[in-house]
Amino acid sequence: MKILNQIVISSMVVFVGCSQQNKTSETKTAKTEVKQKIITLVDFKKTKGVDNVQEVPFQLFTKLDSIQFFVAPNKDAAHLKVAYNKFDNYYGFEEFEDFYSIHYSINNNISNSIEAFVLKSEFTSSFELTLNGVDLYEIRSSTFKQSDDFKNKSFKKFGTIAEISEQEFKTSSKNRMNEPLVKNPNIKLHDDNWVYIENGRKEVITQHENISTETGPLANEYVGRSPYLNLEVFKENSDEVAGSFYSFYNIKNAVMFELSTDGYPQILPTKSWVTFVSSNNDVGSNFIIAKYLPQTKKQDNLLYVNFTNFKIADDKKAFWTDNNTFYAEVFPLNSTAVNGKKQKTAYIKIQLKADLF
Repeated sequence: MKILNQIVISSMVVFVGCSQQNKTSETKTAKTEVKQKIITLVDFKKTKGVDNVQEVPFQLFTKLDSIQFFVAPNKDAAHLKVAYNKFDNYYGFEEFEDFYSIHYSINNNISNSIEAFVLKSEFTSSFELTLNGVDLYEIRSSTFKQSDDFKNKSFKKFGTIAEISEQEFKTSSKNRMNEPLVKNPNIKLHDDNWVYIENGRKEVITQHENISTETGPLANEYVGRSPYLNLEVFKENSDEVAGSFYSFYNIKNAVMFELSTDGYPQILPTKSWVTFVSSNNDVGSNFIIAKYLPQTKKQDNLLYVNFTNFKIADDKKAFWTDNNTFYAEVFPLNSTAVNGKKQKTAYIKIQLKADLF
């Protein structure tokens, strides 16, 4: 009996000893897993700095005070926290399961750039940006009846602006009241020139600005005729020149240039308005209302607003449903399409104050 008890006690001692040894081993393993080499920005791979934003696949944006830089697209890889600086740019180049690879210029010094990997959970890519949380009322400047205002930074003095659903945008478009541009059958393309031909009369419609580029003159695209204005509209653009604009010609007696817009014109006959929206070359978007004066062949600029937090997606799709309500398709500021991924489209409704003009 004593011998049996000794065997049981010995077994218990061995078992307890093994258990303690396993716990010690597990503790050591756990400590090894969380232990990480202390690194600095010097430990990251050097890379070419970004000197042309147009060559960047996408940009990344964050609302955090600090973000994590990893040396590899692995959560167990060495990493460090970097304070967010609103003047820093986070240029994305590749997408992984949980990470984006970025090129980051230390202290904004292009010649001192590194490749780092950041968590998707800490950033929003330029193709995922939305208007959620964006202040649509924010403007950089405005001009109301020839009076410039660079101090007021809100659209509220002119009216309201809000994001709406795609369904509301499509439903409202059925009630558009701006004038459609209709093709004039007497305007034809002959030998790379637009020509007006009627009753034996032949007039070449040349661009109102004689601009040439390395690849030749600016391209001239016929858009259509405004029955209300009795003017022919052309889009003038070039691969060599930034942006495009719309030119209006009177061809009644001779081809005469009369006015132009920076975006596709939405003409409102009930008010004699020529309006448009366009992306601003500097920041945000432009919204412009002008009154056309046929007697003097001039336009009276009524309102110009430079919105700062969105770009225009397709200016042709903008429309009026009454004298005060305007709709447009837009993109969030800084959004871009990447590798077949479309940027997120949004829709806005602008309601002018009834007694604004």
